[in-house]
Amino acid sequence: MTRKGVLALCIAASALGGCAIPEWNPSWVPAWMPILGSDKGAPPAPRRTAAAPPRTIERAPVVADDDVLERVVAVVNNDAITLGELEEAMIASRQTGQPRPTGSDEQVRRDFLNRFIEGRLQLQEADREKIVVDESEVDEELLERVKKSNVKDLEEFKGILKQQGISYDAVRRRLRENIKMAKVVRRKVTIRVSVTDAEIDRYLAENREKLETGLAYHARHILIVPERDGGDSSWEAARIKAELIRSQLRDGGDFAELAKQHSADATAKDGGDLGVLKRGELAQEIEARILALGPGAVSEPYRSELGYHIFRLETKDGLDGEGLSRAKNQIREILFRQKYEARFDAWLREIRERAVIEIRM
Repeated sequence: MTRKGVLALCIAASALGGCAIPEWNPSWVPAWMPILGSDKGAPPAPRRTAAAPPRTIERAPVVADDDVLERVVAVVNNDAITLGELEEAMIASRQTGQPRPTGSDEQVRRDFLNRFIEGRLQLQEADREKIVVDESEVDEELLERVKKSNVKDLEEFKGILKQQGISYDAVRRRLRENIKMAKVVRRKVTIRVSVTDAEIDRYLAENREKLETGLAYHARHILIVPERDGGDSSWEAARIKAELIRSQLRDGGDFAELAKQHSADATAKDGGDLGVLKRGELAQEIEARILALGPGAVSEPYRSELGYHIFRLETKDGLDGEGLSRAKNQIREILFRQKYEARFDAWLREIRERAVIEIRM
């Protein structure tokens, strides 16, 4: 299948699923700062409630002809979900190359059915709220997705669907449902979630150390090594040499040139340039001495088991100015996500509690 064909199927699959919970989409998060409170660096979709739906009736009694019962797999408040709808979503998912969920075929089918039930409950809530979706909204959403898939136009998209045996009307119907679900979630959840500046400041104070972990700094280094087996006298000579170099630097000496002339570190040929480092890459006691400096400042000689070190801080990122603004934006998104997920779960649990759900598979 061509790349365009695969992309067109992705559009169809995302629509045909028709039961996915609308995701909260965060705005840009700074790449230089780790996302706190998420497992993989990116904000997850809202969690589905793990609580078993109340008043659920397993394998309801036969009340209709056998042909209909073979296709009805669940009834949600008198609204049927058919086997055809379920299989349609599962096939579309497989066609787009999505990883197959773990578990037996029966468990996978039940997981898909549970998602369908959640989606159907949201659609019913949208109807209760008298939420409508205009055809123009469906047209706009569909054309936007077609545009992003690099398909030439709508006619080409329809042709790809026809080749794959996917109904264009079904795609439009599911897109309409997705838009309707997004609207009801926005009304019942999103607009009721807010994050205050006081909450952001409190989070910043409690997590400053973690937030600073991803910050970068740039430094240079000179290492003066005592003569081997020279005893205390060689260490004293190394100290005096380091002090003299420090004096030259204080008087305006060029750090890079002095590093090339005197440093025993591997970075000497590069003027002692350590490059851009992330906090935590160097030994804690050394890093603390470097970060205690202001940009352009040079440290006093520091003795380690290797010899005497002199550091110059070139630049460092900090939680101030633009860096602080970026950090607060990220924190706002973290807190919003947490509140959003909690409210979404509570709302979904509420509508399940008052629903009557019959499972017929």
